[in-house]
Amino acid sequence: MIRLALLRHGHTAWNRDGRIQGRSDIALDPDARRDLAALSLPAPWQAAALWSSPLLRATETAQLVAGRAPRTDAALIEMNWGAWEGLRGVDLRADATSGFRDIESWGWDFRPPGGESPAEVWHRLQPWVQSLDHDSVAVCHIGVMRMILARAHGWDFAGPAPFQIKRNRLFVVEIANGQLSPWRDPVRLVQEAE
Repeated sequence: MIRLALLRHGHTAWNRDGRIQGRSDIALDPDARRDLAALSLPAPWQAAALWSSPLLRATETAQLVAGRAPRTDAALIEMNWGAWEGLRGVDLRADATSGFRDIESWGWDFRPPGGESPAEVWHRLQPWVQSLDHDSVAVCHIGVMRMILARAHGWDFAGPAPFQIKRNRLFVVEIANGQLSPWRDPVRLVQEAE
């Protein structure tokens, strides 16, 4: 059995403004860098293999909380939001013609205009997940985390999610015989003494 701990990257200016980042390579903002520098991975995750999305906000987060450079893999890059990238979700939701839907009514085949569906994101993630041969931490994006956690929980993007992704927490899934099983509770990062 392999354990995979998923960590969402820290805040960026686009996050704080409610903009959909997708594959735009937006760096962490100064407050996020300061806050993350005061956190670290809890034992035994400090010794786990460290991975991240190739996008700067994820590699910066990994470096700050682990104190070492991560290996990157393109499979961990954020969901492609196509024409909606850079736009604000609240504005898309207010426009009845946009086609925007909340995640609870996506299904696996929902696709932003010119973007990726959850099924397509899982299709690129699955080989990476199944290739892991050591306990690992992956610093990535909420879209990537949603796909892995949806598979682990058996959630099909219909109705309320059985998990709530928060920052500064590890969301752990166990991988055995091709199956994913979620841990019930996330693991908090460790606050360093001042």
